[in-house]
Amino acid sequence: MIYGEVMRVALGALRANKLRSVLTMLGIVIGVGAVIAMDGIGRGAQESIKTRITALGTTLLTVTPGQIRGMGGVAAEADRARLTMDDAAALEEQAALVTAVQPEMSRQLQIQFASKNASTQVVGTSANYLEVRKYELLGGRMFTTQEDVGKQRLAVLGPAVLQNLGIENPDAIIGEQIRLRGIQFTVIGVLKSKGQTSPFQNPDDQVLIPLNTARFRVLGTDRIRSISVLAVSEARIPESMAEIQKILRREHRLPRERDDDFTIRNQADFLTTFAETSKVFGSLLAGIAAVSLVVGGIGIMNIMLVSVTERTREIGVRKALGATKGNILMQFLIEAIVLCLVGGAIGIAVGSGGAMVLSRAFQWNTAISSQSVLLAFLFSAAVGLIFGVWPARRAARLDPIQALRYE
Repeated sequence: MIYGEVMRVALGALRANKLRSVLTMLGIVIGVGAVIAMDGIGRGAQESIKTRITALGTTLLTVTPGQIRGMGGVAAEADRARLTMDDAAALEEQAALVTAVQPEMSRQLQIQFASKNASTQVVGTSANYLEVRKYELLGGRMFTTQEDVGKQRLAVLGPAVLQNLGIENPDAIIGEQIRLRGIQFTVIGVLKSKGQTSPFQNPDDQVLIPLNTARFRVLGTDRIRSISVLAVSEARIPESMAEIQKILRREHRLPRERDDDFTIRNQADFLTTFAETSKVFGSLLAGIAAVSLVVGGIGIMNIMLVSVTERTREIGVRKALGATKGNILMQFLIEAIVLCLVGGAIGIAVGSGGAMVLSRAFQWNTAISSQSVLLAFLFSAAVGLIFGVWPARRAARLDPIQALRYE
């Protein structure tokens, strides 16, 4: 009966000052809402990127040029290590633990179609690009190995290129002529969208042309950006990487004491790097959450101290009628905890709704975690308990005679 009476009195005090209670909860609402919204957007982005990286294939290996380090550190760009067509040919001929080799070279160029032009990434690559990189065609076809050998001027466009050129129907561009560096190309296909995985690179914004065409007619270089390789199986990836390393070191004539002048990475490396980055952002998010909720807790403590001062005579009357220090302490603690719990619940609703609105407005992926919701709710209750103790103790320790005399 005593506990029920204390609960009733505490809730009655909150209802008697509705506006003040709402304003007091506002800090907790904003803090919890921001945490839930940011966590939902962050998790959605993580899942999206993880799915896209995995979609590239678990057996995909990527070989990129390394850096030559001298006495003063990293050398100039012109002195960086190189990957050439000879390296790709050596892998294709000598590697027994790979099923496909796909070299590529690229440069940012202007594409012209009719009276429109746009800047895009022009990628010279082999005919097995779709197989190795897990792309699909929206329309048309990919160029063949024979067309690559024949240096044919053919192009396959990414969907973002069509948008930049103001073309809505992919079929309308197939068979049409475009220009790259003033050279005329025939569009034979359009890629399906992969989706942008980072702010710095959009895999949909690219034009694929035959590797030999890029090498001899457009870019005029034998230097390639990367070599993508498919291992025979996921279980044999370490053996495949060792074999690639052995072949390339022999091609580059590297003595035993020299480090590799190239880098071999698999999808697990990308996922590991991504996981480490996600941990950093997770820690940052936790820090923001702690600061937001602590600020909200300080606001609640401040208002509760004001409430104790305002209700000094009420506390004196309750003590005169038999209320103990424990009863007074519990009453004010209940008020603080209820404010935080209600604020936390509203914050969860606001955060979830905000994440959904942002998702629809900006086409972002969101993923609200039940674990995050529960953690935010419990943390808000803990804030109410921690920051409500001092005002509650101050109220409980008031002398009843002095409290009754308070004006």
